[in-house]
Amino acid sequence: MKLLLGVALLCWTADMARSMTITTTEGMFEKAKGETVHLPCKFTIAPEDQEPLHIEWIKSPADNQKADQEIILYSGGNIYDIYSEDLKGRVYFTSSDPKLGDASINITNLQLSDVGTYQCKVKKLPGVANKKMQLSVLVKPSGTRCYIDGSSEIGSDFKIRCESGEGSLPLYYEWQKLPNTEKFPAVSFSDLNPSIISVRNATTEYSGTYSCTVKNRVGVDQCLLRVNVVPPSNTAGTIAGAVIGTLCALLLLGLLIFCCCKKHKEEKYEKEVHHDIREDVPPPKSRTSTARSYIGSNHSSLGSMSPSNIEGYSKAQYNQVPSEDFDRTPQSPSFQPTKVAASNLSRMGAIPVMIPAQSKDGSIV
Repeated sequence: MKLLLGVALLCWTADMARSMTITTTEGMFEKAKGETVHLPCKFTIAPEDQEPLHIEWIKSPADNQKADQEIILYSGGNIYDIYSEDLKGRVYFTSSDPKLGDASINITNLQLSDVGTYQCKVKKLPGVANKKMQLSVLVKPSGTRCYIDGSSEIGSDFKIRCESGEGSLPLYYEWQKLPNTEKFPAVSFSDLNPSIISVRNATTEYSGTYSCTVKNRVGVDQCLLRVNVVPPSNTAGTIAGAVIGTLCALLLLGLLIFCCCKKHKEEKYEKEVHHDIREDVPPPKSRTSTARSYIGSNHSSLGSMSPSNIEGYSKAQYNQVPSEDFDRTPQSPSFQPTKVAASNLSRMGAIPVMIPAQSKDGSIV
């Protein structure tokens, strides 16, 4: 009985294998970032497979902590590609009608996040089949630069370096001196880092153009470097020139500061002197005050005149006002008027004024 059941199970498994078959073999695919990859999945259907066709692509990320996710689905004659945010708009079936036997897909603009295992499942009951394939996304070498590390003078030691800005490991380096016919000088290559050439006791034969080519499994990049081995420079003269130049600059700076300070002091002194002079100058006197002061002084002078001089003195005009020049004549505040003869007053330019006589009680005579 058990033997009959075993034979029946084997026959059923064989029928299942014959009913649905994926002809594409499993494989590994390596592509560069930004490129398009084609993941093949072609199948055949047996006459006994009568149920609706169902095609499903599943991605298993390289990170085992992340769950599997559907990326595209064909069911009931419709295509659904809205399951993965990372691949949205970048994955599609190669065939416009997958039910004809081609469930292959293309993924465009590959990113590093696309790395993982992709599985193609085809169902048309009772037939079922699936295949897995591995996708690796690599970065081409780019941004490669060549430069000299050290002084490229005769007799000195320096290094020629080649660095790639980005690129998936492993990277392979190849040095060449241009043109190709020119002999490459004897240099030391580092086994651990072939991107470096070490030059010892340099001579003029090391001068020339060097080419560094960087490769990996998906791309190539290159950089060029011109090396000129020159005679040693006059270090002492350079240092002396730098010191003299620095001293001259400091001297000029000090002279400029001194001139600025001197000019500032002169301007400050002129402002102070001008301010003192303006404070010492008295305000100008008005003509009215000048006239009054002059008349008052005349009354004081007349009070000391004798009666014999009054008659000649009264003939002059009474309302004559002295000029400003006369008012400017300095007078001593402590000066006391004295009696002066009428003849002397006339010579001095005094103006006689008639004063009526008064009695002892103050009445006019």
